[in-house]
Amino acid sequence: MNAIDAIAAGRQRPFDRRDAKTLALSALGGALEFYDFVVFVFFTKTLGVLFFPPDTAPWLSQLQVYGIFAVGYLARPLGGVVMAHFGDLVGRKRMFTLSVFLMSVPTLLIGLLPTYAQIGLLAPLLLLLLRVVQGIAVGGEVPGAWVFVAEHVPPRRVGFACASLTSGLTAGILIGSLLAAWINSRFTPEQVQDFVWRVPFLLGGVFGFIAVYLRRWLHETPVFTEMRERKQLASRLPLREVLANHRGSVLLSMLATWMLTAAIVVVVLMTPTLVQSSFQLPAALAFHGNSIATLCLVIGCLVAGLAADRFGMALALLVGAAGLAASTYALYLHLATGDATHFIALYALAGFFTGVVAVVPTVMVAAFPARVRFSGLSFSYNVAYAIFGGLTPPLIGYLSQTVGGLAPAHYVALTSAIGMAVALYLLRRPLS
Repeated sequence: MNAIDAIAAGRQRPFDRRDAKTLALSALGGALEFYDFVVFVFFTKTLGVLFFPPDTAPWLSQLQVYGIFAVGYLARPLGGVVMAHFGDLVGRKRMFTLSVFLMSVPTLLIGLLPTYAQIGLLAPLLLLLLRVVQGIAVGGEVPGAWVFVAEHVPPRRVGFACASLTSGLTAGILIGSLLAAWINSRFTPEQVQDFVWRVPFLLGGVFGFIAVYLRRWLHETPVFTEMRERKQLASRLPLREVLANHRGSVLLSMLATWMLTAAIVVVVLMTPTLVQSSFQLPAALAFHGNSIATLCLVIGCLVAGLAADRFGMALALLVGAAGLAASTYALYLHLATGDATHFIALYALAGFFTGVVAVVPTVMVAAFPARVRFSGLSFSYNVAYAIFGGLTPPLIGYLSQTVGGLAPAHYVALTSAIGMAVALYLLRRPLS
């Protein structure tokens, strides 16, 4: 543990009103930004119809839109590495504010895009370009937000701090899910394709500018301020230091992120579309179930964070990963019987155990020293998310069509086993 980490660890002050304000503003801003990033996936079928040639097979157009969705993940390392570099050198808050501005602009522009019928092949190309910019923005937002809140609170409340931020991010998914459910129940498919699909993206642009305003009230983290005053900031290339001295932490963080990726992308983002195509559930029921599951995810994140602070992050990760695998299998096996009677309840259970993702940032924050924490966490998280998040949507979409409807559950179980392996390693070799 270096000098700055020792100073931070030595602060045993109680969790106070300033901490609560920081967490609340950070979580609310994160919710608005993450809504911008994920609302895309809730309108996959509509975008497939509008942005590709009309003679394209439905499954192929859906796969193509999943590919564009995945490009956002592939672009994340670029934004993550650049913003983390300056976050370690000039401050966490500046990058924390810049990322949300970069997200709001392309979201607004997607809502204004002309379709394939209007401009031909240029339509999907512009959609692809805007998705890349979104990926760059979120690549700096998520790691920066975790570091920001973790460095504001007392060390014994880091689990709750990271969980509250993660809960806020997932609340952004809930906003998107509720809006998609309302649109699908209120409007016909023809009305949605005509104009209504634009509304969520236009609202997202407005949400983004609100988030920028909210972050004006936040202050630089005490840990970074202390490092700057003591002239103990990272060298000119923090990432070089990470790759030279913390490769084990990078590997550990990437493996944990693989499980996080599968849980969010498959269980929360893709399941509403997958259950329609694989099990013929009505769109309204699918999105209603997703809304309830995402609400349970918000709660599950907070429970997981509290458990990490109370029982240790390794044990919280182990139990949560096991619950994630079991609940996802229960959901998809039930649907495979052709009976959707308990779909809502089982999806809610899977959503709650998906809350284990809130333990992952706690692990990553502890894995890197403060001077290179932003760069180490951002590199590990974004590269892993680019690889696994980029491959997962088209892979699951393809496997669901060729292998069968249980393919998503098999994949989540595989990554849960990896998460459990990380937890067992941490039980044997706790992070300092």
